[in-house]
Amino acid sequence: MPAGRCPQCGTELAPALLACPTCHRLVHADALTRLAAEADQAVAGGDAGTALATWREALDLLPAGTRQHRAVADRVAALSRDVEAAGGAATPAPPKPAWAARAGALGALGLLLWKFKFIIGVVLTKGKLLLLGLTNASTLFSMVLSLGVYWAAWGWKFAAGLIATMYVHEMGHVAALQRLGIKAGAPMFVPGLGAFVRLKQYPANPRENARVGLAGPIWGLGATLLCYAVFLATGWAAWAAIARVSAWLNLFNLLPVWQLDGGRGFHALSRVQRWIAAGVIGAMLLATSEGLLIVLLIAAVAQAWFGTAATDGDRRALLEYVLLVIALAALSKIAVPPRALTGLPTSLGLSFT
Repeated sequence: MPAGRCPQCGTELAPALLACPTCHRLVHADALTRLAAEADQAVAGGDAGTALATWREALDLLPAGTRQHRAVADRVAALSRDVEAAGGAATPAPPKPAWAARAGALGALGLLLWKFKFIIGVVLTKGKLLLLGLTNASTLFSMVLSLGVYWAAWGWKFAAGLIATMYVHEMGHVAALQRLGIKAGAPMFVPGLGAFVRLKQYPANPRENARVGLAGPIWGLGATLLCYAVFLATGWAAWAAIARVSAWLNLFNLLPVWQLDGGRGFHALSRVQRWIAAGVIGAMLLATSEGLLIVLLIAAVAQAWFGTAATDGDRRALLEYVLLVIALAALSKIAVPPRALTGLPTSLGLSFT
């Protein structure tokens, strides 16, 4: 009963109210009872994902700060951990290759990149999910509009590759949102500004926020590696340019500020973990001389020094963040052959060999 009068005391209710201001009866009591039954049935059937989405829907119908809201929030957090654990068990980490131990420092960097090889497999095997956004008219229209703008500026090859890598990045967010049962719209492109996914619900805690935020750069890294692999296999210079710019854009998204992906990741880090992340950024700045890392370092130090840090840090979020910084910083220094597209974005500092 979203509006009207309270069936218990007759008080007139505004549409946005979740509880009667007089008798405190829950406005959506009947819907909550139904959702609770559906969630319990899903748990009994072993479908934690459906149960998580159902309880999250119930959470939106409860007034914040109430006992019922806290109880359902605890259920959402527990089921979210269960879903994450089940997903992790399905993709165990492969054994460390022997060459990594023999190659010294270069082997260490190679190992970090090698550990991300599963991302390419994820991108290639998630064809149905990747096609999902293309079935949305607004996504497709905004994508074509952005393609036209970039095409006019840099040519169709670079424009098409850039749009594709941006799309994969955004679908990484969509995949994480779906896994956590968080409702969201399809990706939307804004010419000159990138793309975004509009959330209809929000992560329940910093851990979920970090999973959603960092999923985009993780998938973006997979797209970058795929583009670079195509360049190495074919020698087509345009693919090197696309890989370079894709790496730079995903690295930019790791800025730990505002609602950027890096900011979402930093929300889950303790103060010590934030200093560790800042140290890794500084080390990669010395190793690569990538100018963008200066901005990342300043923002990371500010967040570590002044920002409100999580009490219990998230090790997975820290690991994902530092691995992304290392891999993307290295890939952002890909040398683009001179036969690549003319008129590329010079602000990205593309070097030609």
